[in-house]
Parts: sequence; C-alpha cells; structure tokens
Amino acid sequence: MAKLIFALNQSLDGYVDDMTLEPDPALFRHFVDDMCGLSGCVYGRRMYEVMRYWDEDRPEWSDAERDFAAAWRSQPKWVVSHTLTLVGPNATLVKNDVEATIAGLKAQRDGVLEVAGPELAASVSSLVDEYRLYLHPIVLGSGKPFFAGPRPPLRLVANERIGEDVVRLTYVPK
Repeated sequence: MAKLIFALNQSLDGYVDDMTLEPDPALFRHFVDDMCGLSGCVYGRRMYEVMRYWDEDRPEWSDAERDFAAAWRSQPKWVVSHTLTLVGPNATLVKNDVEATIAGLKAQRDGVLEVAGPELAASVSSLVDEYRLYLHPIVLGSGKPFFAGPRPPLRLVANERIGEDVVRLTYVPK
C-alpha cells in the first residue's frame, strides 16, 4: 500500500502563493531526488498547469533542471479537474470520485504518492498519511494557505534543514 503525502513550499506565515523563489542547489537536488523516489503524483488543475513547465526541454536549463524534468516526466500523474478535457503525457484525467480514485491508487501502488495543491489535499485529508512543510524565510502577508480547510490534528515526527535557508517539518495525523 502506498503512503500519500502532501508536500509544498510555504512562507513563514503559512502561505503557498508566489513561492517562485530560486531554490539553492542543495534544496533543488533534494526536490530532484524526492521526485525520483515517488510512485506517482496527484495534481489539482492549477498545480498541474504550473508543473507542465517541465514537459519540454529548455536550452537554458542546468543539469539539475534537466534531471528534475526527466524525473517529473517519468512519474505517472493523475490530474483532478472538472474543466480540463486533455492532459499531457503520462497523465490520467480524474473528473469524478476523486476520493475513491485516490484510495484505489493507495491500495494498488507501493511507495509514496504525492498529492499537490492545498484544495485537493484538503478534499482528501482523510487519506493523507504525511504532511511535509518546506518553510522558507519569507513573509508573504496574504495568499493561499497551506491548509485550505480545517487543519487536522497533527504530530511532528521529523525536522530537517535543507540547503541554507529551508526547514522541512514532517507531520502525521494524530
């Protein structure tokens, strides 16, 4: 059975919007390795559209960016959307029965599945096994919060400094 995690970059004041900071090399390598280790990704429409950036090579990319793109392309993806009619390579569109679909993926797959997008994660919070908050030393003041719905009761199980400025906090539901 796969473990479902919700992981996202976050400001110190809890927002995930406008987190388009250039990660330092150690943090970016962490994200490359993380993507390589996944069994698949479940995206909401907006997050999927952001991540489609990695579908086509760009000449200005570094080796690490090419590595991330290759890892992202290789992952099976499930895209939850009521408005999209098509999704890109290695992706499956999910329009209905989202919670049942994700529960089925957890039961059928091994390893780690990542759910991306605060609203999507909130809608399937009963299935989330772990929350990974990547705290960046910035304050946004407003925007979309990491927790789009009520915050479930959580227990801190790990913390790790990644790169120069980021701390990853790992929580599990109580």
